[in-house]
Amino acid sequence: MPKYAIGLDYGTLSARAVMVNIETGDTIAQSVYTYPHAVMETHLPDGTPLQPNWALQDPQDYLEALVDTIQNVVIKSKVMPEEVVGIGMDVTSATILPVYKDGTPLCMTEKFKSNPHAFAKLWKHHGAEPEAVFIDQVARDRGEEWLDYYGGKVSSEWTIPKILETLRYAPEVYYEADYFLEVMDWLTWQLTGELSASACAMGYKAFYFRGAFPSKDFFKALDPRLENLVEDKFPQTILPIGSRAGGLTASLAEAMHLNPGTPVGTPIIDAHASVPGGGVGKPGEMMIIMGTSSCHLMLSEKDSKIQGIQGIVKDGIMPGYYGVEAGQACVGDHFAWVVDNCMTAEYAADAKDLGMNGHQYLTMKLQGYKAGKSGLLALDWFNGVRSPLMDFDLNGLLIGMNLQTKPEDIYLAMIEATAYGTRVIIENYEKAGVPVFRLTISS
Repeated sequence: MPKYAIGLDYGTLSARAVMVNIETGDTIAQSVYTYPHAVMETHLPDGTPLQPNWALQDPQDYLEALVDTIQNVVIKSKVMPEEVVGIGMDVTSATILPVYKDGTPLCMTEKFKSNPHAFAKLWKHHGAEPEAVFIDQVARDRGEEWLDYYGGKVSSEWTIPKILETLRYAPEVYYEADYFLEVMDWLTWQLTGELSASACAMGYKAFYFRGAFPSKDFFKALDPRLENLVEDKFPQTILPIGSRAGGLTASLAEAMHLNPGTPVGTPIIDAHASVPGGGVGKPGEMMIIMGTSSCHLMLSEKDSKIQGIQGIVKDGIMPGYYGVEAGQACVGDHFAWVVDNCMTAEYAADAKDLGMNGHQYLTMKLQGYKAGKSGLLALDWFNGVRSPLMDFDLNGLLIGMNLQTKPEDIYLAMIEATAYGTRVIIENYEKAGVPVFRLTISS
């Protein structure tokens, strides 16, 4: 009997599922679900306005994607339920959701449907920048050992700043919530009925360093109300990647046309799953996963202190190695900004006639260009800075324009800015004794 596995990938704007023959590696079927609410940056579904630098999502979109995509790949593949031996999942990390003890997100209730802090705070939600700066200073003043292994700077994209932001501005949400969960852990709970946390997400985004969280005294120093945060608001079972999180519930199994108890794996961060998937399996090889933002991932045999990284976690990407993460906060997003804001009507009409989207059209216009030909210089901080400065109050820059500047010139400058930012990351790895011999790029 052939054996198959289902893989789920939750991204920023959509979720995907694939049915894979685990003996041959062949993809048998796939399905994509685009989130109806996308990224909420200006208002909630009921019209409640959002402040600048906010980025929220509606967890109902995640649930619909879960059932829709798995149903589709099972039906398309015509695979028998007993032939599916497991479900694995990767998810964008640092997307934090407050929920009740029965798993219901607070934003799905009448009481909190208009409270922005009750929704899922996406990775690129930067409303917690003041909290990140504060946490960073407290950790440095206390000499917290883990800080230098997180690049020496706390990011507003991470778990604890977002929770502190909620406590400060919506204490009613903080106290009402039984848990603050990574969306990947919440989804795994929905699939299995068993609550646990992924050591991968906790390690990179919640200061879970060398198998333990910071002390109660540290959290108390942030705010006395946070003293028991770990015990009161986090799952107490933390599982390593590659382990079994539980079995598929009977109700979801029926909806998905699968067998109850089908094994569900402990989830992993989406970018990190790309490392073994891209054939990267030893130190010296860097995997760059390019999307709306980019992640630069390495395997290392030692836990080095590297400026501006997102974290270095034992077994965080592959067993037996330290997984090192750095990244750029704005890549696909700034290319989209050029297409959305710099394309002329003439360019748009010409692209339509050629059957191209804006990205394809501007790329075509750049044929024959060499590096630097545009005469422009860009700084890729249009969504703040991840590595190496970890500062989301900073902005991008574009200089050198004149009356001859064309949209494709700006597009080229953004490509070059991405390359410059990557070079800085590589140089910081190498300064810390983590050499880079090979690059593998995935989108």
